[in-house]
Amino acid sequence: MLSDSVVEGPLPNSREVAEFRRLWDEIAPIGRDPGTGGYLRYGYTEPVRRLEEWFAATATGDGAHTVEPDGNGNLIAWYGPRPGPAERAGDAVLLGSHLDSVPYGGGYDGPLGVVSALLAVRALRRAGRTFRRPVGVVAFAEEEGSRFGVPCLGSRLLTGALDPQQAAALTDRAGMTLAEALGGTPAGARPDLLARIGVFVELHVEQGRALVDLGAPVGVASGIWPHGRWRLDFTGEANHAGTTRMADRRDPILTYAFTVLAANKEARQRGAHATIGRVEVEPNATNAVPARVRGWLDARAADVETLDALVEAVRAKAAERAARDGTTVAVTRESLTPSVTFDGGLIAAARRLHADGVPVLPTAAGHDAGILAAHLPTAMLFVRNPTGVSHSPAESATDEDCAAGVRHLAALLDDLAGR
Repeated sequence: MLSDSVVEGPLPNSREVAEFRRLWDEIAPIGRDPGTGGYLRYGYTEPVRRLEEWFAATATGDGAHTVEPDGNGNLIAWYGPRPGPAERAGDAVLLGSHLDSVPYGGGYDGPLGVVSALLAVRALRRAGRTFRRPVGVVAFAEEEGSRFGVPCLGSRLLTGALDPQQAAALTDRAGMTLAEALGGTPAGARPDLLARIGVFVELHVEQGRALVDLGAPVGVASGIWPHGRWRLDFTGEANHAGTTRMADRRDPILTYAFTVLAANKEARQRGAHATIGRVEVEPNATNAVPARVRGWLDARAADVETLDALVEAVRAKAAERAARDGTTVAVTRESLTPSVTFDGGLIAAARRLHADGVPVLPTAAGHDAGILAAHLPTAMLFVRNPTGVSHSPAESATDEDCAAGVRHLAALLDDLAGR
């Protein structure tokens, strides 16, 4: 168990809170937009590279013997025993999260898990604990999918869920391919690396307010709703806004607008979530009827059957409206993540290590932990978000709650790998 120098009662002490703040302040300015306060940390860009340099330097300074890139943009710092031959395969404990953000997003989504993992390792080493198993801290690449459109891109590549040749051809909004951004075709599946890992634990800021309502600083995830992204391509006829009669128009933005409202209605009726938060219009001129509209549907539900029914209902409504508008619509699935149930043993261990217990709650947000869960025992910890807002500059967490998350993660790491 942890020594008293690490756990001194149910709440973090002032030293632990101050240490979190010091490390957090080192990365807080990187990639922040001065106008909005939000972050522009897109995968494989300069702000993320600066964060990766910080990550490698911090881990090395804290005793990591290796900082290993996996050829897909993911970076792992290794502590404790070095991964050995076959008899040691599958015994490593991996912690971490991602460093990238959505456009103008909050600072806690992702980086909190990386900073907390580094601090959990630091706390145990400072307390004189050693590791009987290899311990890794990972910074996953392009989890948000904000640049290349595929969420959890780094973990999908690592696990073989995404073909590296297909991934290499993905383009960002400027037309740059992933291969160009990465400096070559991604390595793709790394069964040799996955074989080293026995469990993965990801700490994340809560993207909702369940912990606020429960009065708990830390929670444990039970699972993740199935979710995916679909591209909606609406095609009509470009024309003059002033001279084209309303009855003569084939306006795809009308079909698009109807589809947005239909998605909202269909999701509400099913207790699901549907969002169209990104749209592109061509030619995007004030005085022109559009020729094409492209939108992206993010859909999530408590089970796969409900998700399938939701997306099919949106597709059918869009097609029906397109026929009336004289337009066409094509629906293309870009990603799909099935429902995830996290490991029961890890959930029980995370709850057992807290004197007062911790709440267990599901999430509708996708995470790298959800991708790895198909390959190895996986768990997630959540830290309270007082606003309940995420993917926005209003996303936040108190230093005290963040330090409590570090303490809980350190206790779990010690239980899994300490001696």
